[in-house]
Amino acid sequence: MTRKLRCNAIVLGVTVALALTGCSGSDTPSDSSANSKGLEKTSIKVGALPIPDAVSLYIANAKGFFKDEGLTVTPVTITGGAAALPQVKSGALDISQTNYVSTFLAASQGEKIKLVGDAYQAGPNTFNIMIPKDSPIKTVADLKGKTVLVNNLHNVATLAVATQLKVAGLKETDVKFAEKPFPEMGQAIMSGQADAGWITEPFITANQSANGFRKLVDTMTGQTENLSIAGWMATEEWSAKYPKTLAAFQRAISKAQQLASSDRKQIETMLPTYTKIDAKTASVITLGTYPSELNANRLQKVADLMLEYGYLKSALDVKSVIAAPSSS
Repeated sequence: MTRKLRCNAIVLGVTVALALTGCSGSDTPSDSSANSKGLEKTSIKVGALPIPDAVSLYIANAKGFFKDEGLTVTPVTITGGAAALPQVKSGALDISQTNYVSTFLAASQGEKIKLVGDAYQAGPNTFNIMIPKDSPIKTVADLKGKTVLVNNLHNVATLAVATQLKVAGLKETDVKFAEKPFPEMGQAIMSGQADAGWITEPFITANQSANGFRKLVDTMTGQTENLSIAGWMATEEWSAKYPKTLAAFQRAISKAQQLASSDRKQIETMLPTYTKIDAKTASVITLGTYPSELNANRLQKVADLMLEYGYLKSALDVKSVIAAPSSS
């Protein structure tokens, strides 16, 4: 073989080898290092509210829990679970924080949605109806005919307020509910757009400090004491398509939940990174609890309360909404 032919053969061999390498690469996911863990999808977008309920998402990112599972998680700010549902259905979000009232209502209307993780359970003074310091409103009964701000309509906010209205001899229809994101409620009330707001931390403390707001009532008392508030949701289709990705998310978020429940300092450190509060405020706000596992008995209490107040037309077994444990 001549030198020229040998060179051509070498070039051809290299070209073929490169081509084969390229073909081989096209059969594997682009982020191959993460997919060495077998995940079907390694980058996901997760909806979250800028409130303490979602802190485990940010803890898991900061501590590398998602990274350890081969996941890259991008938080996306939402206004509430009801508002996030269309984004989850469209694929704009892979997973989202949700409140259980919105989730069970959607499920009862035929939405193929699944709860994939727990996030937050209420404690005393974590969800209060707040009013300006000079408001003539003195009792819950005085809310009749007044406008109350909530983050989303027909969700845990309106249900919680309804339970307090009932104690005061009023019905949900005796007040006017209007939507406003939590960070905007204080200014909206101060400018006269509403008379009161259903406000959670850190905005309870922030509005007390900045605007002198006072508590009218703690809505997590009586029927709603220790109520399960928020969790993480995905569609049935997404959960079935990406079971290993879901399992990885669940492991990381559960680990972060356990850390949040055992070390308040972790929460205090993280809150200023995704909410508009400083470290001093974060150190004094009132917090609920962070369960690391979905508990059907606790969640059933929410569905039963919804049935009692007319949010559901028929009884709902919450086990049908909880995603089956992954074997991945």
